[in-house]
Amino acid sequence: MGIRLLAGGFAFALAFNLSPMDASAGKSRYIEEEVVNGGSISGVVNYDGPLKDVRIDLMKEKNGETCSKHPEAEDGVRFDHKIMRSGGLLQNAVVFIENIERGKAWEKKDHAVEGSGFTQFHFKNCDIFPKISVIRKTAKKEKAGNLTVTTHDGGVLHNPIGYLVSGASRRVLFNKPLSSEVLTADATKSLKRFKRKDKHFFLQCGQHNYMEAEARIVWNPYYFVTDASGRFKLNQVPPGKYKVTAWHPYAGERTQNITVSKGNETKARFELE
Repeated sequence: MGIRLLAGGFAFALAFNLSPMDASAGKSRYIEEEVVNGGSISGVVNYDGPLKDVRIDLMKEKNGETCSKHPEAEDGVRFDHKIMRSGGLLQNAVVFIENIERGKAWEKKDHAVEGSGFTQFHFKNCDIFPKISVIRKTAKKEKAGNLTVTTHDGGVLHNPIGYLVSGASRRVLFNKPLSSEVLTADATKSLKRFKRKDKHFFLQCGQHNYMEAEARIVWNPYYFVTDASGRFKLNQVPPGKYKVTAWHPYAGERTQNITVSKGNETKARFELE
């Protein structure tokens, strides 16, 4: 399988106009404005810790014959690769600015265009793609497109369950069965309850509990999910001092204080264990 991710983040989808104050949530709301003479932050995320592969005996699970058709399955067994790295550089780490109150606009797409939306998860071959992503709180007037889950496994019942994770505890946000009649579930309304302290989202199939995906909750558009070479780049950053965090659900997180100057690129390297 491997972790397949559309690196670089997912587009903010709204079918209507929002004021800048509606683009995020919490006591300090993010304000969209033109960024003049912005800089950038780029670099890599390093990981020297152990790999965390999970063995899945598909023939002992529901729909074993169908799920064993996964392209990485062999003799009814496949491995869920929780950590993907190349040369010590970590793929699918979420790098984001924590303390930014204003800056570039969230990227917007039209709901009428198929495949548009902020976060999209896909159930295929009894697996979830992407394995690691980002999500955001649903804006006040937003009704659809913030988070969708689509199945591509005809004839297999999937049951996406979304959780808000805090330490060892989980709180159910939504439970939306999918079938050959219901191919896409929209969980936009379920993400209205996020608070600024919330960080970690977890998605699991209630029918096949080995199907899992994770996401970091972001509060501004300055985020990037590292590519296959562990690289990231945050563009159009207003000059200033920021707390920048690299997060991975199975490799931990690190935060650095980074100063961005006008028109310049600042290099950073994060070391996870």
